[in-house]
Amino acid sequence: MQRRNFLKTGLAAGAGLAAAPALAQTGREQGEDTGAPMKDDASLRGRLLDLKTPQGNREAWARLLANTDMTSTKYGWAQGIVQGIRPGEANRDLVGFTMLSCAKLLPLEGEDEGYRKVLREVGLYTDLASGEIIEEWRNPYLDETVKVVPIANDPFNHTITNFYPSPPSYGGLNRAAPPKIPLQFDWTRRGDRLNMMSHINLFYPSALQPNRWPRESGQPFSQVTEMFLYQIDWNDMQDPKKTSVEYHGTWGRTTPWLPWMLMGPTPGHCQYHTFMGSVDDINKIDRKTLDYIEKNYPKYLRAPDTWEEPSLSSLEWYAREQQPAPVAEGQPIPRAPEPELPAWFKAAQRPAGS
Repeated sequence: MQRRNFLKTGLAAGAGLAAAPALAQTGREQGEDTGAPMKDDASLRGRLLDLKTPQGNREAWARLLANTDMTSTKYGWAQGIVQGIRPGEANRDLVGFTMLSCAKLLPLEGEDEGYRKVLREVGLYTDLASGEIIEEWRNPYLDETVKVVPIANDPFNHTITNFYPSPPSYGGLNRAAPPKIPLQFDWTRRGDRLNMMSHINLFYPSALQPNRWPRESGQPFSQVTEMFLYQIDWNDMQDPKKTSVEYHGTWGRTTPWLPWMLMGPTPGHCQYHTFMGSVDDINKIDRKTLDYIEKNYPKYLRAPDTWEEPSLSSLEWYAREQQPAPVAEGQPIPRAPEPELPAWFKAAQRPAGS
């Protein structure tokens, strides 16, 4: 698996570097923002961190995803929509989405320098028109009301070292074992703006096998891609007084139909399109989201205190916590009707001379 294809990152965070005498001064590094991207060594070498070295990447990533002051929590958020994508028709906006994660760092024991990042996260679905968090939803493909199952991952942890972390094992379902590769993210600098892109492409046996979960799952493998685009202040990243660096960006996820939608073998999939960011103050998070989590998922307002295994995604948690939707004996598995195609299109598909 190539480096750019298995990079795992999260939604939320150098102490040794900050102690260097030459880095004790603070202040902004001036750079004209012409919009022209710079990826060369010189443009990514700052007063605090050299982003062309594994150590610089490690400390930058730790300060983005969490806080190198290990007593502090970093809060991640995402808000956007989930679309349905089926062959032969336009993409359809299905539900809104809002998410909170809480992360912090723990010391990493062993020969590798770095951190253990511990995180829990909850994702909620909302009504497109009102923005209210929903607990049931009328599936427009099936014309059927279904129970909404939120994302609730506790924990979702990984290490931050001078090397790319292994992809998540998801309780042993994903057995990919890539080689140990020095950590180097895809950074681009545009004056005082620092951009970073990362993504992960996964293909591993699904925890929701169709023979047991015929309405929740239509395929035996989980085929998932997650894409993260970060917008960062270059001067914040190079400030030795900052143990945490906030960011804004976007998060996208391509995934099979969400199991609670009960789409079964219907061809197609879901696509998340969201804005994302991280903050050091939880009060900057959407109040409606916080109020719902405080009432229904209160422990998700705090980061874990210890490292636990295994780290599972929402699909594995679904398999552990939910039960297969019933299918009446002798009845076919419900499947969304195929889209009606126009007559001219059907005629164009006929063999020549027919």
